[in-house]
Formats: sequence, C-alpha cells, structure tokens
Amino acid sequence: MDQFSSTTVLPEPFTGARDDITEQFMIIWGQIKAPLIVPLLNIAVFLCLTMSAMLFIERVYMAVVISLIKLFGRKPDKRYKWEPLKDDLELGNSSYPMVLVQIPMYNEKEVYQLSIGAACGLSWPSDRIIVQVLDDSTDPIIKNMVEIECQRWASKGINIKYEIRDNRNGYKAGALKQGLKHSYVKQCDFVAIFDADFQPEPDFLWKTIPFLVHNPELALVQARWKFVNADECLMTRMQEMSLDYHFTVEQEVGSSTYAFFGFNGTAGVWRIAAIDEAGGWKDRTTVEDMDLAVRASLKGWKFLYLGSLQVKNELPSTFKAYRYQQHRWSCGPANLFRKMVVEIIRNKKVTLWKKVHVIYSFFFIRKIVAHIVTFVFYCVVLPATVLVPEVYIPKWGAIYIPSIITILNAVGTPRSLHLLVFWILFENVMSLHRTKATFIGLLEAGRVNEWIVTEKLGDAFKLKSALKAFKKPRFKIGERVHFLEVATGAYLFFCGCYDVVFGKNHYYICLYVQAIAFFIMGFGYIGTFVPS
Repeated sequence: MDQFSSTTVLPEPFTGARDDITEQFMIIWGQIKAPLIVPLLNIAVFLCLTMSAMLFIERVYMAVVISLIKLFGRKPDKRYKWEPLKDDLELGNSSYPMVLVQIPMYNEKEVYQLSIGAACGLSWPSDRIIVQVLDDSTDPIIKNMVEIECQRWASKGINIKYEIRDNRNGYKAGALKQGLKHSYVKQCDFVAIFDADFQPEPDFLWKTIPFLVHNPELALVQARWKFVNADECLMTRMQEMSLDYHFTVEQEVGSSTYAFFGFNGTAGVWRIAAIDEAGGWKDRTTVEDMDLAVRASLKGWKFLYLGSLQVKNELPSTFKAYRYQQHRWSCGPANLFRKMVVEIIRNKKVTLWKKVHVIYSFFFIRKIVAHIVTFVFYCVVLPATVLVPEVYIPKWGAIYIPSIITILNAVGTPRSLHLLVFWILFENVMSLHRTKATFIGLLEAGRVNEWIVTEKLGDAFKLKSALKAFKKPRFKIGERVHFLEVATGAYLFFCGCYDVVFGKNHYYICLYVQAIAFFIMGFGYIGTFVPS
C-alpha cells in the first residue's frame, strides 16, 4: 500500500499548493480569531442567551396562567353571559340576529364543496342567514364549478350569494372587504368567516352568537381548529404539535387575561360594528386577520376564545405549501409590528399593561424573538462554539432552558410526545425559513407582500394517490432543493466533523443528527408527494 501515497495520486505542485493554501488559511484564522471572532461570538452568545431567557419567562408565565385557568375552571360561560336564544312568539324569527357567512376562496378545486356544504348546513333560521361565497378563482373551469355548486344549494332554498370581482386586489382582505359592501349585508349584525377547507358543525352559530348577543363588549368569538389530516404524514404530525400549543395555551391565555389574541382568519364570528369601527379590512400586510384584531382591540373591543368548539380543517401536507404558509405567517406579523408599534404606544383607549402585552408578549417575543433565537442560537452560534472553544456557553442556556421550553411547547399534544425529538429537528430546520421571513417583514424587503394561497389536497387526493402511486413524482430542481437549508446542513456537518477530530464534548452526535434533518428537508424529502 506504500506505493499509493499522496505524492503518487496527486502531482507534487498540486499537493504543495494545497498545503500552502491550508497553511495560509490557518495563519489568517489564527490572526483574526482572538481579536475579532471570539469577541463577536461572545456578543452573539450574550444576545442569544438574553432572548432565550425572555422566551423562557414568557413560556413559564403562560404555563402558570393556563394551569390556574384549568385549576379554577375559568370557562367562557363563567366570564361572560351566555344563555340560549329563544323563540319570540310575537316577533317570530325576526328576534334572531341576522348572520352573514363568508367563504373566501381561490381556485379551491379539491375542497370548495366541503366548505359550501358545511356553511349551507349551519342550523339557523333560514330567513336570518346569508351564505356569501367570495370566489377570486382565476381558473374559469373551477369558477364555473363553484358557481354551479352555489346554484345547487340555492335551488334547495338556501339564501346563498355567489360573488366575484374583476381583480384580486388585496387578496383575501380585498375579497372580504368587497363582500361587506353589498347592500344586503347592511341588515346583518354578525359575520362568520370560514376558509375554503373549513367545515363547521351545524350547531356552530348556536354556540357562538349568544355570546355576542348578550355581551355587547365582545367583538369576536374564535373557535379552535380540528385537523382532519393530522395523521397523513410525519410533517402534519409536527404541525399539529406546534398549532396545538398555539390554541391550547396562547389563545386561551390571551382570551382569559387581556381578552385579546390574534384572529386566526377563519372559524370565527365578528360583530360587524366592531369591524367598521376598527376601519374595516386592510391589505397592507399578509396577515389581514391579525391586523384587524389589533386595531379592534385598540378600540377597546374584547375577544373570546372557545377551545371546546372545534371546526374541522386541513393542514398543508406538501412541503411546498407549508413553506409558503409559514413565510406568510412569519413575515406578516413582523411587518405588521413595524407598521403598528407607534400606533399602539400612542393609543389612549387601552391600559398600559395591555399595550405591554401586545407589543412585548404578543408581537416581540412570539412573532420575532421565538423565530430568531431558535435558528441563530441553536443552528449557528452553538455549533460555532465547536470551532471556537474559547467561547463558553453555560449549561443553563445550552441545555436546561431549551429543554424546559421544548417540554412546555409539547404538552399541548400528549399523543405525540414520542415524536418530540423529530419535532425539535423539524422546528429547528423551519426556523431558518421563518427567520428569513421575519427579517423580510421587519425590513419590508422583496417578498414582504407575497400572498400564495395554501394548497389543500382534500379527500380527492386520497382517491387519486392510490391510482397514481406508481408514477414517479417529477420536480423542478428549484422547487425540490432548498439551497439555504442544504448550506446550513453542510455547515453543521462540518462543525460535527471538526468536533470529531478536535472536540472533547461529543457535540458531533447532535450536530450530525441536525445536519441530516437539514439535508432531508433541504432536498425536499418530507411531506406528501403529489404525482404529476
């Protein structure tokens, strides 16, 4: 084997040049490491530890509050007046409030029948409800299908309106705003909103409207989402774990303490007077629902979350659709924070503590810090300390705080606790995408107003997939490969290799596992594959 030395495999000039480059790099690295890299990394560690502590305090606070809510049974009907609406022999059905049901949709071929059917099946006096389908579809075939479906329900005696626009200005916000301008809406008191994949139970209005009727200070009653396809793949299980915490803890705590939380854009009932007083729907960000909620709250309106009332819907099961959704959900709140922070500070109708809650807890910690610290600290700074061992990170910041935060996040979905490790890896990878979107929103850069409707597969896919399973999915390289994720995976892999050779703490195990997660998602091998 001696004959196969490096000098025989590579020419001597090449080997010498390689050694020179390596030696020069090590000299330069040694010169800048102590005066530049170590101080910068120490600053980054300090900032990340500060953000981690802020996030930790927020999570512990919400854990304490939700525990007290469960312990003392602060149910909605104990905090607000609720009694069933009763018939009036003299007034008849006119004693019931007029309800508008809006269903905004855009090329929803797979799910439009589900939402329209569920809305038309809502139990309420037939002359006191109007179902309004706001169709922004650009596909003429789908638009025709939706119109025919509306006509079919109209023939059954349902008061259903099929509304279209000449353009898609403002996207969903524009459609909802235009829908409220129709003359027949003036007689309506409340509006229930459902996205195209949401299927409310028939008694939805009987459980929500009484809260609004008997409590004039309430502007919004929000129901919880129930995921019908949570078990479709590992990615949907991961989404369920993240969203269950949002509904089980964040929404419940906000409703019970400050009577404020972000409207989820669907599965809720608004008082139309509150929408008008807040200034109506605005399309200045991609989170028109949160925008309206914040403005209504600043006017003094209160919100109520009903965790016991669940509305079936579908999680995005393709990685492409999920990435688009997460970009909108991360970029929009950051951009809204930029636009509204001064307005919130100057507001005189709400208390100082509510302002602090909205600015610090709702926006800064949950919508900005949570994304940034997850990626920067756990995927960039911590691995970098392997290359620069002079920088020290205390165990409480590297192990204890992240562990407690993770456990507090995961308790919302007990059935998925055995998937906790996969969830951590998944969330760390997605934090890159969310962090990038957060900075885009804060800086109002390139894709700040990008609105791409989340693709839903519906029941039709379950039938088609069985027939097309033998076909190999075709992808464009730009759609399948996500270069930032792959590059981050390579960085983590390099840090792992460095730790194997020079390290003493066995960090390489975690680094390799996280690198593999970045590679798997970077090359698109996650979620449901839709055959071409």
